[in-house]
Amino acid sequence: MTKPESKRSAVAAISAAVKCTTASSAAERVNNGSVEPGCPDPSTPTKAKVTKQTSRESLHRRNTECEVYDDGTNTFFWRAHTVTVLFILTCALVYITLLEETPQDTTYNTKRGIVASILVFLCFGVTQAKDGPFTRPHPAYWRFWLCVTVVYELFLIFILFQTVHDGRQFMKYIDPKLGVPLPERDYGGNCLIYDPGNNTDPFHNIWDKMDGFVPAHFLGWYIKTLMIRDWWMCMIISVMFEFLEYSLEHQLPNFSECWWDHWIMDVLVCNGLGIYCGMKTLAWLSMKPYQWQGLWNIPTYKGKIKRIAFQFTPYSWVKFEWKPASNLRRWLAVLGIIFMFLLAELNTFYLKFVLWMPPEHYLVLLRLVFFVNVGGVAMREIYDFMDDPKFHKKLGQQAWLVAAITVTEFLIVVKYDPNTIMLPIPFFIMECWLLGILLIFIWTLWRFFIRTDTVRGDRQRHIFSH
Repeated sequence: MTKPESKRSAVAAISAAVKCTTASSAAERVNNGSVEPGCPDPSTPTKAKVTKQTSRESLHRRNTECEVYDDGTNTFFWRAHTVTVLFILTCALVYITLLEETPQDTTYNTKRGIVASILVFLCFGVTQAKDGPFTRPHPAYWRFWLCVTVVYELFLIFILFQTVHDGRQFMKYIDPKLGVPLPERDYGGNCLIYDPGNNTDPFHNIWDKMDGFVPAHFLGWYIKTLMIRDWWMCMIISVMFEFLEYSLEHQLPNFSECWWDHWIMDVLVCNGLGIYCGMKTLAWLSMKPYQWQGLWNIPTYKGKIKRIAFQFTPYSWVKFEWKPASNLRRWLAVLGIIFMFLLAELNTFYLKFVLWMPPEHYLVLLRLVFFVNVGGVAMREIYDFMDDPKFHKKLGQQAWLVAAITVTEFLIVVKYDPNTIMLPIPFFIMECWLLGILLIFIWTLWRFFIRTDTVRGDRQRHIFSH
């Protein structure tokens, strides 16, 4: 059940060079489903050697990318099944064509034809699409989400080219309950933490906020931390989004929250706790040994169960070192990532508003699940493209599609409700944003142009003086 992390990985068999401390400790490591580096497996034949994965990326980032030891087992689980999938797909189409009577319902046939076309495309993509940087639990899983990304982007393009009325009514084909205006809701209300006027429960305002969105906030930021892998960037995005909610509450009513809901419930409790747990998980993943055995090479049931569980953990690990102040390329890349993250977060709320989808609708949840599965791959591809442009000469396919989706979603919002988007921001809020942008621009000039030229001139004068 093992496979190299990337097709560029060169698998080189290496002999064990370090002796194990005792035979019992070596046997215990084998029974737990892992092999210590350099320690031979006493229960496996001599010809089964531990292999070390050495990728070109690890040569460039040896201090941030872990070493992987793999026994090279390639079972049925990892083999290509292109012919099998093609045969099953052909049989299904033959059955529908020859043995099933086509209904006379045009609407039903249209929906069925669209779904069948998507399924055929997914079958092709899962078996034939290019692999990305992730392979666990299986490369086909990530190829599936790549194809789903393509389908979602095509759906957004279709919605973008419709009129506002037709686009909203088209959502009825997905769910007949959609396509109707959303009712007005009060999101601000009473902001007293302790309400003395309520004798039954003075803290009712706090308990009213304890809904399903509290664990959703925590889980969302836990996953975002695993994607970004940097505490500072996560905290900046978390705080910046609260400022965006303050700035745009005149456009969307659900941005109007109490101050303690912004800074205590969101930033400190939900987001902060999610980021903390995410950083602890990242620390564990960076320290975890990545040593893999095939399932059938593990003699004990306990070891096999442990090996199956670890199949859902990364094959290897790369620590992200963004270093935004090191050069202009990294600085602009980090700014772009923060901007796209914030735009994607805003799209979540604005799309619900302009397409008339209730917050609790399953399509809203499916979109979040979609970004959870594609966001990690996109961030890894962006980091590789930024960190090693000589090897990664173009932006990864998933990152390209996620960026296109984020922009397309925003364009739908602009087209479907320009009046809301163009509501003027209060003057003092606009002043704050302009001041922040000006400070960032000045710091960029000083750090990467003025200070760099000054340091270079000092070095030249030092050289000439000697």
